[in-house]
Amino acid sequence: MISDRKLEHLLICEHFDVQYKNKKTGFDDVDFIHNSLPEIDMDKIDLSTKKFGKKLDIPLFITAITGGHPKATYINQQLAIAAESEKIGFGLGSQRAAIENPELEYTYNVARENAPSTILVGNIGASQVNYSMKAIEILDADILAIHLNPLQEAIQIEGDVDATGIIDSIGEIVDNVNVPVMVKETGAGISAENAKILENKNISFIDIAGAGGTSWAGVETYRLKEKYLGEVFWDWGIPTAVSTVEVSNSVNIPVISSGGIKSGLDAAKAIALGSDAVGMALPFLKKAYLGSDAIIGFIQNFEKSLKLAMFLVGATNIEELKKSNLMIKGETHSWLNERGFNTKKYTRRT
Repeated sequence: MISDRKLEHLLICEHFDVQYKNKKTGFDDVDFIHNSLPEIDMDKIDLSTKKFGKKLDIPLFITAITGGHPKATYINQQLAIAAESEKIGFGLGSQRAAIENPELEYTYNVARENAPSTILVGNIGASQVNYSMKAIEILDADILAIHLNPLQEAIQIEGDVDATGIIDSIGEIVDNVNVPVMVKETGAGISAENAKILENKNISFIDIAGAGGTSWAGVETYRLKEKYLGEVFWDWGIPTAVSTVEVSNSVNIPVISSGGIKSGLDAAKAIALGSDAVGMALPFLKKAYLGSDAIIGFIQNFEKSLKLAMFLVGATNIEELKKSNLMIKGETHSWLNERGFNTKKYTRRT
């Protein structure tokens, strides 16, 4: 059953190491050029953004985690309380379980009950055209996310490996719904070429969800008796920093950078590389078991580290941060240059 699978995913993420083993996000290869003369007041730095329809006080999303099993209810409740308190975005896990079994709707709509005003993001698969409006209705969603997970499907016991017609299905969902549509990966990143295809389908946002954080090939490997494929493809994907540059330089729609981001400093680097906001999932899941106060404390520390990074480069708001000077080194530099992206443009922008 889908509901049982959702519980298995939660337990595996809670109790096992599901991070990429050898592939990193690429943010270690990114350094800011320190500004010794910032000429700004750190207390007056504005972290807010309106790029996603409602004002977010911090450019941060709790990206898709869970739903569809009774044990997910408490997690979504605590995450929603924190998202509402700190005015950040909150994305739910795939809603297929509740659409196919309405008795599980409460595991999702608990989010809107506890987050009446902040951005909530619904979630369906790319082939689930007929589920789109119901997903929005269950959650009273501001945005509908379509998740892309071919790697996870290929490793998963119950996986669907017929990906034909996916692009047209995305276009059909966009045409059928009354809210903006986001397309998000689930940990393997999105390339420049794929981003252009998605933009041509009139989607409103992209969450690149790059490699370097949680490996969903790794998560599924723990569920397998025969683990060969999962272990071979555990580290598959485009590193988050690379995917952020590729997508933000290729489309003219807001981009969320997620996948292995752990701090406000990582977020500052992602935004300076071109994203409009960042997302995290596993760090929030770990805090969710401790309750909303622990989540809020984590968000506030994130906010402090993002604000400090902005102070040290002299950026008073998110748009100024996007113009700050960076050095890109190592494997990230090599990857981007081989893919035709000029990393020198980041070094002397101001």
